[in-house]
Amino acid sequence: MPGGSALSLGRDIAIDLGTANTLVYVKGEGIVLNEPSMAAVDNRTGQLVAVGAEAKRMWGRAPQNIRLVRPMKDGVIADFDVCEQMLRFFIQRVHTSRWSKPRMIVCVPSEVTGVERRAVQDAAEFAGARRPVYIIEEPMAAAIGAGLPVHLPSANLIVDIGGGTTEVAVISMGGIVTAHSARVAGDDLNEAIVEMFHKEFALDIGENTAESVKIQIVSAWPLAEELSADVGGRDASTGLPRTQLVTSEEVREALDGPVTMIVDAIKTTLERTPPELAADIIGHGLVLSGGGALLTGLAERVTNETGIHAYLAPEPLESVVLGCGLTLDNIDAMKGLTAQTSFD
Repeated sequence: MPGGSALSLGRDIAIDLGTANTLVYVKGEGIVLNEPSMAAVDNRTGQLVAVGAEAKRMWGRAPQNIRLVRPMKDGVIADFDVCEQMLRFFIQRVHTSRWSKPRMIVCVPSEVTGVERRAVQDAAEFAGARRPVYIIEEPMAAAIGAGLPVHLPSANLIVDIGGGTTEVAVISMGGIVTAHSARVAGDDLNEAIVEMFHKEFALDIGENTAESVKIQIVSAWPLAEELSADVGGRDASTGLPRTQLVTSEEVREALDGPVTMIVDAIKTTLERTPPELAADIIGHGLVLSGGGALLTGLAERVTNETGIHAYLAPEPLESVVLGCGLTLDNIDAMKGLTAQTSFD
């Protein structure tokens, strides 16, 4: 349920703190918030003036005294102060009790450093979480949220393509056997589209326009019937508004670089997989989750280039936070899947 209207008086919270979006799961209620990981900051006071969807609507339209900030980059915190304030805002929307702090679990990329992991814990604690804050790695959360049998002695391959990172992991017997975190994902696809319009058509477009193009006509694999669209932007030479007709083939060629990097991340992980587990993966196939997995034709391209059947998770956009939530619902039974910091 996007938007965050549901309220929690003392329940525990799971958070997918993503580069592009933040999702919040409340125990007993499910997903209660899904907002862009974005904040608008007043340069004169340093205070937040908008968060989430409201801040995103200001992108490219805000006055000079307002700075738009995406506090997460490549899956880790890039601006700690803004991230802490953004988290506090989101937590206060779903947790109304003034007398209790919620127990919390937050996901992180599989190859974050200890410093990056601690920054996430600190931000959550400063925003109002009870100590200790539990941490779960994104591919494990995505696998649980996708319904994979992570505790069985059989391998499952999960590929979670978010806004900042692509997380690939082989999971067996409740643990990650091998994993690879590639800093290429949905944001890189958008940037490639922006760059293509500038280089090929001398047309400058914004990130939101690039996102719309990606959703409407982009594919990672040839379509039975190719598409086209008129895209509006600013002429790089004259500075005046104009539109440009673009085809799905043209954009697909522009995205070949980042898509190839995503496929290579999968191949790298497969090359590190023990032979017995590799045989399991051939039989089970691999699961694609995250917003980037919704790129049309990506499953077909991955299947073609790896020889392993690729298919979408039931709820690709929500797999990570659902996995966090299921772990939270069964925290005592699933503590082996999480890491936590203890305090004296």
